[in-house]
Parts: sequence; structure tokens; C-alpha cells
Amino acid sequence: LTLPYADQLCSAPSRPSPPRLHSAMEEIALGPSGWLWDYLRRSGQRGYFLPLSGGADSSSTAALVAVMCQRVVEELGAGSERSRSRVLADVRRVTKRADYTPPDWRDLCGKVLVTCYMASEFSGAETRARAALLAEQIGCLHTSISIDGMRSAVCETFAAMEVHSGGVRSEAVRRRPEMKTKPRDYAELTQNLALQNIQARSRMVMAYFMAQLMPWATDGDETTAGGSLLVLGSANVDEALRGYYTKYDCSAADLNPIGGVNKRDLKAFLEWAGRERGIGVLARVADAPPSAELTGAEGAQLDEEDMGMSYDELAALGYCRKVERCGPLSTFLKLRDRWADGRALTPSIRARGAAAPVTFDEQVAQKVKDFYFYHAINRHKMTTLTPSYHAESYSPDDNRFDLRPFLQNARFDEQFKAIDEAVAAAKAARGES
Repeated sequence: LTLPYADQLCSAPSRPSPPRLHSAMEEIALGPSGWLWDYLRRSGQRGYFLPLSGGADSSSTAALVAVMCQRVVEELGAGSERSRSRVLADVRRVTKRADYTPPDWRDLCGKVLVTCYMASEFSGAETRARAALLAEQIGCLHTSISIDGMRSAVCETFAAMEVHSGGVRSEAVRRRPEMKTKPRDYAELTQNLALQNIQARSRMVMAYFMAQLMPWATDGDETTAGGSLLVLGSANVDEALRGYYTKYDCSAADLNPIGGVNKRDLKAFLEWAGRERGIGVLARVADAPPSAELTGAEGAQLDEEDMGMSYDELAALGYCRKVERCGPLSTFLKLRDRWADGRALTPSIRARGAAAPVTFDEQVAQKVKDFYFYHAINRHKMTTLTPSYHAESYSPDDNRFDLRPFLQNARFDEQFKAIDEAVAAAKAARGES
């Protein structure tokens, strides 16, 4: 037992200070950016490689790396002596430059982030321009390539396939899939999806190839230490829940800082970061309609049309499923009430023409059925999600805390039957036939 010194007994206790609660946008900015720096300095790698499409998702990821660099430089200037020493040592170890001290955050970003606009014949001038302007505003090393040659090579390899066994004659095999603007049947849709997917997967292959080679290719005489980059992914919560992404495309990466954030919050973050972090082009990114640009440029192909549901609808459906632990019937009953504010629901891509829902209840019911159907048939994709930063209760990460069976009956026979009965009961209560 040691008694306190007399001068300690005479000293006054420190004054209480009120806690400071971060806003939602500050949480999105500060949490993942701190995680990115901690992961990078512990990994022993040279930095990050990001396929930058100019869309909301990859631009959000780039913005988070920029915020990371801002915070590192801020700490070098305003941190304690001990903290400044440690952070500077980390910076020099990561960049492989023993005498390097970043003069500003953009210079540091140029040392630790390489971006690449991976164009195809379907890419638009607007997304290319936004990606280049964002890279300029954050100071990273920006590049561009065309993946058309890779896609063509894969198609030619398929066309040269030889058939050696079975009851199929080699000359009868179809070998030239074609991209149709508006597929008329499942056969044409199959060709479209295959040609879209090979574009997306080509980008993943090139991302890892470039991540290994870019330090070697660009270091010059500054350092000969070598090393490679960590690949960043940019798939958001909504796309993971809906399955609206290609398995093993650019969503397959080493880290995904936005994997626990939905599209609605990402758009708000882009607007906030453009205003508060001095990256003005992000507001322009936030205003652009989301597009995969796999069959046409931005505007010609729209995510929400392809999915048959808006990102706001997806956010509400995902919240019911994950946070409120709802199945199809409970989701229908909740959203039937929450969406009864006069809003227009997006048309279904599964129930069209004479089968299209007419009344509001029927539209909500079909939306819920569509969501659970696509979620079920795409569950296999979610078992391979890239490690992500998770701070929201609606996160869908299977490998960590959303452990549910991934082989489900996509028909949901009893649940969908119960929804239909609820719609019929509501119609009867209103005296409708």
C-alpha cells in the first residue's frame, strides 16, 4: 500500500468536460479512415489501389482515403511529440522513404493511393471526367486502362473451345454471345449477363495485377524497396442485400471501407465531404444517377431500373430484414404502413404487363416478394464479401454477425401466401372486389 504524496492531496481535480458526439457523417468519415490507416501501417504494404469509376461508391472510398491522409498530416502538425514521432515513423515505413515528411495531405495521398479508371466501350465521358477531377482534387496517382481487349480475348478463347465428349456435336455449339440492349428472352439475358460479368471480373484481375506492379512501375529513383498495394473494394450494403453485383468483380478486394454503409447514407456523406473536406467534385458525384455502365453509359443504364427497386426502397427493406428481424410477411405489414405517404413505388421487373400489381397493397406486396426472392437467390455471393468496416446496425456481413442460412427456398411459399391473404383481407375490408 502506498499513500499519495501531500502535493497530490492538495491539488484540485480536473474540471469535467462535456462529451462531444459526432454527427452521422463524421462517424462515416472518421471511423473507416482511421481503420484504413491502422490496417495499412500494420500490413507492411505500400498503400492502396482503387478502381475509380467516378460513381458514388468508388468515389466514397477515395474520399475516405483522402480523409485518412488529412488526419495523418493533422496529427503530424498538432499531435503530441510522442504521437508525431510515431506517426512520422509509420509514414516513412509505409512509403519506403526514410527521409520523407509529407508537406501536405495531398502529397501523402499521392504516395499511398493509386486509382485507375477501367474503361470499356460502354463507359461514358462524364464518369471518366469525374474520376480524373476527383483524383486531381485529392492528389492521388491516377491512371486509366481499357478492358475491352481482355473481354475480347476471353470471348475468343470461348469461341475456340473444343468439345471432346458427350452427346453434343462441336459444330452445333454456339460460340459467339451477343450483347442485346433489350433482351427478349432468357437466352438473350444469359448472354447479356455473361458479357457484363466478364467486364466486371476483368477489372478485378487487372486491379490485383496493377496493385502488385504500380510501386515498381512508378517509384523511379526515390526508393527501390519494392512492395505492393492493398486493393480496395466499393460495394455498399444495398447491393450486397439485393445481390446486384458480380461475384468476384471489383467488390472482391482486400478491404471494403463502405461495406457497412447504404447508398442513401453514402450520398449524404459525399455531399458532406465535398463541403467539409474541401473535395468539391463529390457534390457532382452525389447528384449523378447510379449506373454500372456495363451495357451503356451513365443515363443509358441505370441501377434502379436494372434492380426493379430504388435505393431508398432497398434501405427500408434491408432495415426491416436485419434490424427489425422481419420475414416477408412482417416486412410487408410494416412497409404497408410506412410507405402510405403518397410515394410512388418503382415498377417490378418480375411482375409485368397483365401481372403487374395495381393497388398500393399489391405494389408493396410485390416489392417485398421481389426483395426476398433476389436476396435468397443471391445469398451465395454474400458468403464471399470482402472484409468491411461495420458500424451500422443494418450491416449484412455474413462472415461476422449476420449468420443465416445461405441456401433458402426462394419461392417463400408460405410467407408469400400469407402476404397474398393479407392483401385480400385488406381489399375485402374496404369493400373492394
